[in-house]
Amino acid sequence: MEPTRKTLSLPHIQLSYLEWFTGPEPVLLLHGLGDHARVWSDLAIALGERYHLVALDMRGHGESDKPAQGYTFTELIGDLEALLDHLGWSQVHGIAHSWTAKLLLIWATNAPQRLRSMVLVDPFYLNKMPGFVNFTFPLLYKVLPFLQGMGPFPSYAAAEAKARELNQFQGWSPLQQQVFAEGIEEKADGTWRSKFTVPARNEIFQESVAVSGLTTPIDIPTLFIQPEQGINRRASNLKTYKTYLQQLQVKRLPGNHWPFLVEAERFNQAVLEFLDLHVLPNGGQRER
Repeated sequence: MEPTRKTLSLPHIQLSYLEWFTGPEPVLLLHGLGDHARVWSDLAIALGERYHLVALDMRGHGESDKPAQGYTFTELIGDLEALLDHLGWSQVHGIAHSWTAKLLLIWATNAPQRLRSMVLVDPFYLNKMPGFVNFTFPLLYKVLPFLQGMGPFPSYAAAEAKARELNQFQGWSPLQQQVFAEGIEEKADGTWRSKFTVPARNEIFQESVAVSGLTTPIDIPTLFIQPEQGINRRASNLKTYKTYLQQLQVKRLPGNHWPFLVEAERFNQAVLEFLDLHVLPNGGQRER
């Protein structure tokens, strides 16, 4: 099933999102840094008609607007609140990857009534980091493999060659090819670059290290997806989550930081089993 692309027009920004099905259970899908809504296609189809699935292109990414600034957690949560109001949803199941998993936790802390359950996919930058980390950002931007896909590249072929080397595109499946193709564009000077912008990258990194993601207990059913080759592969990485998340379930899966792209079948099954535990079988309490 091909999703429908829609636009949410707000006073100062336009946000693009994909929508699959219109079932009774609302699910909000949030991609990680440098990605876009299309990464959730396999999961959305696997969940099926029981769900109403919406995947947002976060500001600075994909087809959404890309302002020169405005990437704080407060502004991003404002986008999510506006999207839920637009959709007429009072509460959702939230599924978020990497950087947006931290965003989801901050949102859950501030507005727990908005989230019926959470799926955290290999979260990134959970805790506040020392100020000196800011000085390492220029180096990090150059060496972090997934950021090397931002370009510029002299041609589409050169960009694709680099993409094939990146972890999120291991296997080069049809979905991975589509995710790559929809995330890059030719610029006016003839070069090819990611639709993800440098201002978004810079401010999101700076905000992520300046704000803690978990500071108070959260009593929301939560699934933590722990890929075997992800960034939270060690037991010690889970300490803070186990301290604050009072209904935490951890699921270890094969794959790297992008299990929904490289181990889609196992990932989809884990998410489906978790959501089934938190969806009433007879319709019951269906908040939308």
